[in-house]
Amino acid sequence: MAKRIAIIEDEQAIRDNYAAAFRREGYSVDTFEARAPALNAFESRLPDLVVIDVNLKDDVEGGFELCRDLRARSSDLPIIFLTARDSEFDAVSGLRLGADDYLTKDISLPHLMARVAALFRRMEALKKPESANSSIRRGDLAIDTERMTVHWQDQAVGLTLTEFWLVHAMARYPGHVKNRQQLMDAAQAVLDDNTITSHVKRIRRKFIAIDAGFDAIETVYGMGYRWLSN
Repeated sequence: MAKRIAIIEDEQAIRDNYAAAFRREGYSVDTFEARAPALNAFESRLPDLVVIDVNLKDDVEGGFELCRDLRARSSDLPIIFLTARDSEFDAVSGLRLGADDYLTKDISLPHLMARVAALFRRMEALKKPESANSSIRRGDLAIDTERMTVHWQDQAVGLTLTEFWLVHAMARYPGHVKNRQQLMDAAQAVLDDNTITSHVKRIRRKFIAIDAGFDAIETVYGMGYRWLSN
């Protein structure tokens, strides 16, 4: 069955252009011009991936609000921002809200298709355990790659796909420093330094919300990050 992509974009010409490109790649596509109709449609069924503009008609921050709503409904729904707003502040805001990627509209269609395909590959990889033992345990941390879950002190940690892969990459070899290129490879995504930093900060906040004393992720300045066993 074809993967279903939802595009929320207020400019019809742009919306139709992206929809046609995705359909040429074999995806099923639903389009929406605003946040409210999209949310109404998602009540019955979430798509497999969502592409969101930040500005939605008069709803200047509508894309951010939609991302927040969707992330509250699903921790692993792939969400991509595709917007003309190219400031670092907006990009960081989108990632902090739980988006898996933040792209600007000057991206080429082939590049966009590649990023979307990479997100779907990550989803499939998460569903396939790497070995007969699909669990990782590191003290208070438990990762189940078959069920796509992460627990800390027996409490579920709601991570996005990108965050899941980053935690998995660090915790798989505790004590080993993972540089930014290695983390990008693990996440199967192209992430700049600021984006990785934002993801790691968000990951830390999610663990700290469960355990105020959480300190298992160490920043090794000038090198990368490592998971400290407890």
